[in-house]
Amino acid sequence: MVAVHQTQPALEEYASVTGALELIQGSLSAKRVARRSPLLAGLHRAADGSLIGVFTAVLALSGLTLHWQYRWTVAFERLEDTRGVGHRLTESTAMLERYLLDRTRAPKSMVPTTASKLLYMERPSVGKITKSHDHLAFIGTLMNRSIRQGY
Repeated sequence: MVAVHQTQPALEEYASVTGALELIQGSLSAKRVARRSPLLAGLHRAADGSLIGVFTAVLALSGLTLHWQYRWTVAFERLEDTRGVGHRLTESTAMLERYLLDRTRAPKSMVPTTASKLLYMERPSVGKITKSHDHLAFIGTLMNRSIRQGY
């Protein structure tokens, strides 16, 4: 192993590099600004806080927007599915009705008619019906009947 002497940068170069760094750090120091102008430092803090609040609100509203857009999409897809099922049900019902109408035939005793061939009969009056029904006697006969096994 060989030991090699490292050369250190010249003191002038070091001072120029660190001086620029100190200048940047010192000019942007919040403590220094607060000491020089407390009103300006307060305004900077208020602006920083309001910017953080605005970014937080934008982030929250973006999340809510995406969430409700997803929920609306799911609900609309379900609505389209429901409409499709209703349409298919209507078509199936129409096909069944058409099939049944094609297969059924009118009885031969029925003939086409017109209004002039119809007979109009008067409604029977209530006074002409003299036969009364004894409901209690009918219920009594039902009670006297025997019930068959298994029912």
